[in-house]
Parts: sequence; structure tokens; C-alpha cells
Amino acid sequence: MRLRRSLITVAGAAVTALALSACSGTAAESTEEGAATAAEGFPITMTHAFGDTVIEEAPERVATWGWGSTEAAIAVGVYPVAIAEQAWTVGEGNYLPWVEAAYEEAGEELPALIPDPEGGATIPYEEFIEAEPDLILAPYSGITQEQYDTLSEIAPVVAYPEAPWTTPWDQTIEVTAESLGRADEGDAVLAGIADGLADQAAEHPEFAGTTFAGVWDGDGFVYVYTAADSRIEVLTELGLEVAPSVSELDTSDGGFFYELSYEQLDQLEADVIVSYHNTKEEADAFLVKPELQAIPAVAAGKVAQVYDPVTVSSVSPPTALSFDWAGGLPALVEALAGVVEQ
Repeated sequence: MRLRRSLITVAGAAVTALALSACSGTAAESTEEGAATAAEGFPITMTHAFGDTVIEEAPERVATWGWGSTEAAIAVGVYPVAIAEQAWTVGEGNYLPWVEAAYEEAGEELPALIPDPEGGATIPYEEFIEAEPDLILAPYSGITQEQYDTLSEIAPVVAYPEAPWTTPWDQTIEVTAESLGRADEGDAVLAGIADGLADQAAEHPEFAGTTFAGVWDGDGFVYVYTAADSRIEVLTELGLEVAPSVSELDTSDGGFFYELSYEQLDQLEADVIVSYHNTKEEADAFLVKPELQAIPAVAAGKVAQVYDPVTVSSVSPPTALSFDWAGGLPALVEALAGVVEQ
């Protein structure tokens, strides 16, 4: 597996305690103990795409921006006071179901929702100021240099390690945990997830060597997700392989997706297509759309589908709290198994 931190040093008891199905609850129970331990490890310097950020002491009021860092913080026992609103997924003023459940289970007050109607294109700085954070986590986001500089006037900011919206799901957990002084807890969370993925791979040996491509239908083209995208990378942990055609046709210059015209669809060769959609109606239409029959796997009926914003978000990419959400990755794994075995 590609999990970045060395997981073999994590004690077996810690792995069991933070197994995939219970990582949020266990983290909540150990919050006070973790905070005391974390306080001893500061100051911490985090290196990212915009330079170095020094976190002088254990943060008490954490704000998150982008995707995944909220759940990663919760999984290691820290409950942010302000988080980015996921308006496309759950609508204005609502919380992701796995996030809301984690706060309620821990008896924590729900965080302030920072509006993000444009997917990070603009940042409501006033809302960040009102939240009074002492740390802003944005390891999986699209913040620009200008946005980073402005946010840094409010509180220390930890941005993505390399490029916007390309931080792997496990590195998002790792960066978040390290920023909070809870690297050991992060290792345990990653180990639990690794065990869960290994179990799923073992249950589906038919995935080994099966090639796939992840797509979203556009207007006269399809979006093809590259191997740099976490929704794609996580499926390789199950034994699936990104189809060579995905990289051969890639025009993104290192991005997480590219546009492929309908005229080129016959070149997107893969054993299986994973398609993402806003609604069930869109998913059904995808299967019979004449232009899309040019994709060999679509014509052969070898398509696993994910639809509705919450479900799509749970696997795009999965987070520390959504790996075991029943409607998300577990359901996609079963759909893939059905398609591969056809």
C-alpha cells in the first residue's frame, strides 16, 4: 500500500482501538490525554507549498478549509470550531452526516460553518476572523498564494504539500495530525484504515490487475480523473489499476482531471469505468447515451456508478470519517465487484 507514514511501528493495541469502524469514538474518548501529550511537542514547523508555518503551541481553536481536514482532526481527537461549508454536498447551513454524527457522539458543540459557495474561489475572511482560530488547516484545498497570505494574518495556515486539490487522502490525515501535535494518533488512524482496505482487497481478489478509469460526463466531453486524484488512488489500494489510457490521454499537466472530447472516447480503454453523477437520473442516462457507447467498457456494460452529492462526496475522496459510511466506499466496492465478475 502507498500509505505514507511507516505503519509497522504502531502498536497492535492502538491499531485495534482505532479500527476503521470506531476511529472517531475512540479519538473522542482520548481527547484530554492526547491534548496533554500534544502540548509537549511544540513548536512544530510544517512545510508546504507556500513555505514553512510555525505552530508555537497546541492549538485550541482550529478552523478548517477545503476537504478532509475536518474529519482528520476529529479522528485524532480535535474538534474544529469552524469548518468550510460543503454547500454542494448537503446544502447551505447543513453538516456532512459523518461530521455531524461525530460531534453529537462526542457531545461537542457543532462548529461554525464558513460559507464556501464558490468551491474556494473566494474566501470569506470576515468569518474566519469571527471564529478567532489559532490554526487554519487547508492541506486539501485550492487556496492561492494571495489567499494564504491574507489568512496568515488571521492565524497560522497549513496549506497543501505540493499542488492544489491533489493531496492524497492519507497525507491529508498525516499533515493534519502532525500540525496538531498528534502524529502518533494519526498513524493509528491510518493503520486502522489500511487494515480495512486490506480486508476489502482480500475479500475481492478479482480486483487485482483489473484496470479502470473514473469519469464524469460533461457537455461534449467527459472529465477523466487522473491517478493524482484521491478518489482514484484509493481504489488502487483495493488492487485495481488505473488504466494506461488515462495517462496516455492526459492533458492536465499534473492536475487531478482533464477533459476528453467525445471524439476521443474510443481511446479510453479500461476493463471498468467508474462514473460519478449528481442524480440517479443522470446515472441512468449515462449508461444509454449514444455518444458514450464509444467507451469500450460502457458499451460492454462494465460500469460501476456513484450518484447523489453526499455519496459522491463520501468517496471523492474519502476522509478519515467516511471510509466506513455505509452508502459510500462499501457500496462502491460491492458495485465494482458485481461489474468485475460479469
